[in-house]
Amino acid sequence: MESKGSILLKLLLLLQYLSLLCAAQDFDFFYFVQQWPGSYCDTEKSCCYPTSGKPDADFGIHGLWPNYNDGSYPSNCDPNNPFNPSQISDLTSSLQSNWPTLACPSGDGITFWSHEWNKHGTCSESLLKQHDYFEAALSLRQKANLLQALKTAGIEPSGGSYSLSSIKGAIKDAIGYTPFIECNVDSSGNSQLYQVYLCVNTSASDFIECPVFPGGKCGSDIQFPSF
Repeated sequence: MESKGSILLKLLLLLQYLSLLCAAQDFDFFYFVQQWPGSYCDTEKSCCYPTSGKPDADFGIHGLWPNYNDGSYPSNCDPNNPFNPSQISDLTSSLQSNWPTLACPSGDGITFWSHEWNKHGTCSESLLKQHDYFEAALSLRQKANLLQALKTAGIEPSGGSYSLSSIKGAIKDAIGYTPFIECNVDSSGNSQLYQVYLCVNTSASDFIECPVFPGGKCGSDIQFPSF
């Protein structure tokens, strides 16, 4: 007959196993979000270029965000595992190019990346350690060349207006999956192409069709400002 201590130990081990299992499955997919710098800067709030200089006129990463199929999302999952710049020192140059900060005051990107890891990345750490998380985002950025997809369809960042359907169609034709387009407004109140959401599987390796789209909507025609 087992002792009470032995039974208690087995129960604790079982609970620990179940908690790890839940943690490993604690989200259903990622949103991979890229933003157009021209739209970030062309607002009343404006922007500040990073200390490394003005970014390229191209879409930059905003984040890789774990999400649930019901539209909600986890956040700030592990305060005991904060962002550590030394873990991504080999990626810093690539992050500055592909994941630049535009917030004011000017920065080197560390504050931006730290926020993204602490809020979103820690919620996927059972599958992706910090280096893996940022490396996966950079890899996805190479797979989803949004600017090339739009230019191929004749959609240029020159301040003109384009139909929302043509922008979505151009991205789907190039990448194979339906994007969600987020708009913001410029200093004159015009709706403009701001962010593009694509959905990614839980290993952050491949795009998938989105189980759910975020809230918000654009007008039927939106501007694509220069940068």
